[in-house]
Amino acid sequence: MNRNEDLYCVESEKSVAQFVADFAEVVKKNDFVVNNYDTMNMKETFRAHGGTVPDEFDLHMMQVCKPTKADGSLTMNPERAIFMPKFVMVFSKDGKTQVRYLSYSADDIAAFVLDDPKFSESVGQTFVKIRSMIDEVK
Repeated sequence: MNRNEDLYCVESEKSVAQFVADFAEVVKKNDFVVNNYDTMNMKETFRAHGGTVPDEFDLHMMQVCKPTKADGSLTMNPERAIFMPKFVMVFSKDGKTQVRYLSYSADDIAAFVLDDPKFSESVGQTFVKIRSMIDEVK
């Protein structure tokens, strides 16, 4: 894994709440979904399960999926599932909205999902699309 290539880090001038709302709209427009829309606000989720976080804690972990692509992919090879949950992290730091997204290289994917060369290309296209959706919103 190469941090400089695989970890996508950007800032947004938008508030966390506005970025999250706008990103959810762009995701929908591109036939993706935010699987955990109701539980992506980690302050609320942690508190609902007895966790303690300060009021200013504003991490959102957005699980992005394209069901019309993932259904066939996972039916074909369930081993692919380890690369399927794609999370976009949105939080504030030093007064700025931060966005983080971790993807994987084709070599990393091939090392874990053996004898499945088409998958690394396909999921690689999805990684690029998610980055472009982040850029569209920021």
